[in-house]
Amino acid sequence: RQHKKSTESAVRNHRSSSDPYDHLSPADYWEQRYSSSERVWSGKVNATMADVVIAFAPGTAIDLGCGEGGDVLWLAEQGWQAQGLDISATAVGRAREEAATRGLESATFTATDLSSWRPAPESVDLVTASFFQSNVALDGVAILRAAASAVRSGGRLVVASHAQGPDGSTHRGTAVASAREEADSLDLPAEQWTIEVAEERSRPTSGHDGQHSELLDAVLVMRRR
Repeated sequence: RQHKKSTESAVRNHRSSSDPYDHLSPADYWEQRYSSSERVWSGKVNATMADVVIAFAPGTAIDLGCGEGGDVLWLAEQGWQAQGLDISATAVGRAREEAATRGLESATFTATDLSSWRPAPESVDLVTASFFQSNVALDGVAILRAAASAVRSGGRLVVASHAQGPDGSTHRGTAVASAREEADSLDLPAEQWTIEVAEERSRPTSGHDGQHSELLDAVLVMRRR
């Protein structure tokens, strides 16, 4: 247990003493991030998450840290009743506008602080979290555990995380983790949960300079019995 707590601390809450965001709360950091740019993300679905979820029968879903809504909009287009949650009101506003533009009434968005969010128990078929890692203090493990309580029997928790840093490093003090480390950190009861996927997958990407590279994602899929 102590080892797991140490892993959680290193993976989720690492910040150097010179971190420029130390003085910002998570809400202030993300609101500043989104309000300082017309658009932060591409608006496209996360490919790693889509590759996993496309095989599931549509139902009800929650996406954690939805940002400008790319994953939620894709889920809605696949037939899911999908709700996106994000701490930034600016990001949520953009997601709502895009849902309205596309006519996706099954995609809804709520601005909320996930640190204090408590979902209705066993109320959805799917919870997703894509790259749910933060530059500011955030107890991601506690949030994911709370979110897991929302998954009903037969439903799934899908987590896609960075398995390496942008420079290709896999040092555990740089907010990266393997899928198995993610599962160990969550420590969900084995009598209630089955690990369906826990692996690392390579993903091609292009930088702002047009350079192509490969990133490594940790993919964890857990199914509630």
